[in-house]
Amino acid sequence: MKLQFKHQKFQADAAKAVVDVFAGQPYLTPSYMMDRGSGYYQQSLTEEEDFTGWSNQKIVPELNDRLILEHINKIQRANQIKPSTKLEGRFNLTIEMETGVGKTYTYIKTMYELNRAYGWSKFIVVVPSIAIREGVYKSFQMTQEHFAEEYGKKIRFFIYNSTQLTEIDRFASDNSINVMIINSQAFNAKGKDARRIYMKLDEFRSRRPIDIIAKTNPIVIIDEPQSVEGKQTKENLKQFNPLMTLRYSATHKSDSIYNMIYRLDAMEAYNKRLVKKIAVKGITESGSTATESYIYLESINLSKAAPTATIQFDMKGATGIRKITRTVSEGYNLYDNSGHMEEYKQGFVVSRIDGRDDSVEFINGIKLYAGDVIGKVSEDQLRRIQIRETILSHIQRERELFYKGIKVLSLFFIDEVAKYKQYDAAGQPMNGIYAEMFEEEYKDIISNLQIGMGEDDYMKYLSAIPADKTHAGYFSIDKKGRMIDSKIARKETTTDDVDAYDLIMKNKELLLDRNPKKSPVRFIFSHSALREGWDNPNVFQICTLKQSSSDVRKRQEVGRGLRLCVNQEGERMDTNVLGNDVHNVNILTVIASESYDSFAKGLQNEIAEAVADRPTAVTAELFIGKVIKDENGNEQIVDGDTGRAIHFDLIVNGYIDKKGVLTDKYYEDKANGELKVSEEVADSAASVIEIIDSIYDSRAMQPENARSNNVELEVDESKLAMPEFKALWEKINAKSVYVVDFDTEELIRKSIDSLDRKLRVSKIYFKVETGAMEQIKSKEDLVNGASFVKEESASYGNVVAASSNIKYDLIGKLVDETGLTRKAVIQILQGIQPETFNQFKNNPEEFIIKAAALINDEKATAIIEHITYDVMDDKYGTDVFTDPTIKGRLGVNAMKAKKHLYDHIVYDSSNEQAFATELDTNTNVAVYVKLPDGFYISTPVGHYNPDWAIAFYEGTVKHIYFVAETKGSMNSMQLRLIEESKIHCAREHFKAISNGEVIYDVVDSYQALLDKVMR
Repeated sequence: MKLQFKHQKFQADAAKAVVDVFAGQPYLTPSYMMDRGSGYYQQSLTEEEDFTGWSNQKIVPELNDRLILEHINKIQRANQIKPSTKLEGRFNLTIEMETGVGKTYTYIKTMYELNRAYGWSKFIVVVPSIAIREGVYKSFQMTQEHFAEEYGKKIRFFIYNSTQLTEIDRFASDNSINVMIINSQAFNAKGKDARRIYMKLDEFRSRRPIDIIAKTNPIVIIDEPQSVEGKQTKENLKQFNPLMTLRYSATHKSDSIYNMIYRLDAMEAYNKRLVKKIAVKGITESGSTATESYIYLESINLSKAAPTATIQFDMKGATGIRKITRTVSEGYNLYDNSGHMEEYKQGFVVSRIDGRDDSVEFINGIKLYAGDVIGKVSEDQLRRIQIRETILSHIQRERELFYKGIKVLSLFFIDEVAKYKQYDAAGQPMNGIYAEMFEEEYKDIISNLQIGMGEDDYMKYLSAIPADKTHAGYFSIDKKGRMIDSKIARKETTTDDVDAYDLIMKNKELLLDRNPKKSPVRFIFSHSALREGWDNPNVFQICTLKQSSSDVRKRQEVGRGLRLCVNQEGERMDTNVLGNDVHNVNILTVIASESYDSFAKGLQNEIAEAVADRPTAVTAELFIGKVIKDENGNEQIVDGDTGRAIHFDLIVNGYIDKKGVLTDKYYEDKANGELKVSEEVADSAASVIEIIDSIYDSRAMQPENARSNNVELEVDESKLAMPEFKALWEKINAKSVYVVDFDTEELIRKSIDSLDRKLRVSKIYFKVETGAMEQIKSKEDLVNGASFVKEESASYGNVVAASSNIKYDLIGKLVDETGLTRKAVIQILQGIQPETFNQFKNNPEEFIIKAAALINDEKATAIIEHITYDVMDDKYGTDVFTDPTIKGRLGVNAMKAKKHLYDHIVYDSSNEQAFATELDTNTNVAVYVKLPDGFYISTPVGHYNPDWAIAFYEGTVKHIYFVAETKGSMNSMQLRLIEESKIHCAREHFKAISNGEVIYDVVDSYQALLDKVMR
């Protein structure tokens, strides 16, 4: 299986931010003669060629510091980052990216973009440890084909090794993109340990490797600078003579942020659904002194019947006392069922099971909440509970994702190998205590599984995997092939065991394979010091079987499982594939050895620290100086008065409290689409809300309590069989395809108008006198396709630049970017004003990018206006209702329902709750369903998933079948263009598939719905 890579906007944005800092730098690839060294060596025929070095062109003098700072400030304002007041050295740029969103991918893409824009081709990636070095090397390997397809060239990359010095000559003399990956230890030691990189070496012709590297003016990329950059490293890095330093990390030290130009921190990654949602399963020891009786409340189970509880308690058998797990109802007597153990004699009869707060009460007054354990609990017993809970979460997640083709993995971190594997005198391996516990609990859980309808394939899968084959250990290995504890240096929490990482990296893709014969391993035990290397996207459960001490950060622990998962084709399950379902599929459950509250609080404090540069309260200052955009893309900078007006309005509307903290009303109105902003900026509401959302609010980052979603929606078979529902479903389950038949002439006219009005391109500050630009003499020339190629060496001062052979096929590029025909593109370019067209000479790259974007905007509008839908033979089956797992918490976001297709309904906002309550109690409604995410309509602007389908009883209303979208406010300005486009497409779709029998409309309340359907 090969992992597939996708183009993601945020990665392109991060690369663009770096490229834009140097806008105006020309494309040059200078060469020089390398130092050939001294001493005897064999001369070769290609001597000249072998010793021609290629370096990164220095920044041209016209791009002075003031201009670069202006560029940086412009980028910072666009990205909601506080503008820098000065350049922090020549040029230190910081890019913040949350763990798990593809940081390595992003900087590889940035290398290609810098090469494409300015011709820079020498890069050094500095990493803190061997673990990360191996991971980065693997990423270069895995993405090689993907990038070669996009950019038409491959990167030459190698790991620096002081014994393979020819690589360094090649690094300098090769003119393609070259990357050297080096760990900071390789150039940091002093004294007798001094590193070979600084020595004149005989085998390197008495040259110093560092000199050859420095001559290329490399661009240095530091991965995880907070771990790399001590005082010593900062000094030593200067010897590489870097053109600039780019720093990529999820957690930058506050004193070394330098000029930050892009930020995708923990909060934003979560809100954009680029990482998994975190849920925590806590275990609380309530050491009630009144009792020595051992009871662990595993879960409360809700269904149509009375609720039940799953509890674990001691049982006296013939051979001794063991712990058993039973599912019990009210009235269950522990004393009778434990073989009459004395500890349960005093009133341990279940008196009440309550699904609202997930609790069980006994007649003696003792009350337990899910995850509570009382009585004598040893360290081992607590670990056993954690292992059991991990297996339970694993099986539950696996059942949900099995039919989506996603392999589920669970990861246990332990601190000594002996607890997992032991060796007898003859060196034969045997299970340690944790492996024993695992196999016992696994067998117990599998043998007691309740099989659901249609789960035969899953049961076959389980029975094909024996308990002893489904777990494996990844540890360091000694010479005899035995697993051993990782060596950890003083003050360190991670290790540098290459062999252990090698195993993890090599098996990354194998572990994702779901074939039980090839890859039966689903549970992995690893040493906690090997955390850094674990980055498997399909880790869904993480359990640390040791006291979570303060030196191991919770965020680091969680970070190992944050990546979005992939399916059997290696395709990432992100918003493009799953739409709103992303956070139903991608949930990472942490099985903690402490209570939910204490783990969640610890994690939140760490996240708050990590996003410390975000404001925590809404003040007028938050808005002042920020750039906001209206519907038409016009920008304005918020001045003092406007900023104060926005702030005042937020107070008046009850959206912030005295301290400037966002209130429940803000979140409620936002969910209902009813946010109001002050009239001064009403046309830029979206921008204003974006600024408000940039503040850190701990509630938004609260991990979910894994035990809280206690209602799972069940489809009500009797509703599925109702004639009214069958008729409704018949009418709406057809799939459709859209056809766009727009008028090219009109598109050309609108594009010309838009380009003349909006196209502004910044100038390149440095002209190569006799270069390629001179060739475009006129528009006529362009239309006749006169090529723009002229090759001459350009010299500037004493910089000898290589032949400037940049060919700009303007028409071809615009055809690629817009998908229009060559003829249409030529007509657009002929139609624009000469002064608009002449900007092409100033900066061809930017001209192409901006012109294509403007044409694409016009195209999108035209497509929507001229779309029609055709019905296909293909239809949705009822499995869109039965397949997905929908969960909620009773009384918080779920309620019982009578007329809904499911037994409960899960709602997203108070509007939806009110709407559903009305539907449920209205006598005219026969049956309704909140449509799951799997039911969607294809549109040119993405999948669209309507909210509700409703069938009324015949004779009571004019329109029996209705599909509704409940949007809070009906003001179309706030519905944003994309939403409007989707709604327009939905209208066309339902018209096409139902001959007008199904009415589709947007309503903001039940009353509005009635007005539309009544006679």
